[in-house]
Amino acid sequence: MMEKNLIYQEILKHVKEGVYFVDTDRKITFWNNHAEKITGFTAAEVLEKHCFDNILNHVDDEGTHLCRQGCPLHRTMEDSFNREASVYLHHKQGHRVPVMVRTYPLYDEDQLIGAIELFSDEKPPMQLIKEIEDLKVLAMTDQLTGLANRRYTESFLSGKLVELEEFKTPFGVALVDIDHFKAVNDTYGHDVGDLAIQMTVRSLVGAVRSSDLVGRWGGEEFLVVFSAVDLEQLRRITERMRMLVEASSVQREGSDIRVTVSIGVVFVEGPSSKDHIIQMADQLMYKSKLEGRNRISLATLG
Repeated sequence: MMEKNLIYQEILKHVKEGVYFVDTDRKITFWNNHAEKITGFTAAEVLEKHCFDNILNHVDDEGTHLCRQGCPLHRTMEDSFNREASVYLHHKQGHRVPVMVRTYPLYDEDQLIGAIELFSDEKPPMQLIKEIEDLKVLAMTDQLTGLANRRYTESFLSGKLVELEEFKTPFGVALVDIDHFKAVNDTYGHDVGDLAIQMTVRSLVGAVRSSDLVGRWGGEEFLVVFSAVDLEQLRRITERMRMLVEASSVQREGSDIRVTVSIGVVFVEGPSSKDHIIQMADQLMYKSKLEGRNRISLATLG
């Protein structure tokens, strides 16, 4: 049995949970690699010490010190029942770490020789929910600009089509492209190109209403979706977008770097499809470019 234990211990050294063994006096006889990672205590620091010797010192949600009363490992050795509990262990650096612990009796033939505890990182529910929400936001956000990414922008546009169908609420879509952006990159480098994009984004966001969405469409293109807007409002807001970008600049190495934008704008007041609206906005944006850039071209759909 002891030879088998050595084999098991070699395997358990590398599992992705903290694992330790104690003898019947609760002296630690085995401490695996992941236990070191979770607790900060090395095997050399804990082996041959008792688990209650200011090492893990588990506490529960109520602050009860489980090593003094109700320790799952101790109780498992008393009645040989497996146990599972959420506790907070003491990290070597002093803070508390939430873990899920599972305890099992350890036998040699029919003789109880100690117990095993397995423990793994366990995040509090609210922290886990927050991290999930953060990941959702990250999945919907463009890294460079902080804007909604293309996928989310398309989803937002789809929502406006549903509102139009159900409530007859018109909306607007604008495709915005930075003029001569390749020349900015070629002249000043991609770092300055990124700054020009960020400057443009701030101007666009500053021009629209809180109910509107500015999304990164790709490269130096942006798709803006305007909620519940009339034709004249749409014209004013998109002209303000154009003007604010033109009036912006970024200073780099003594140069005053400015850009302009060409904008294609669609006022949607009748049934259509997402693809058709975007295609129409794209055609209008190229019309603005052909007519001299730094301007808007607007049409009504429906």
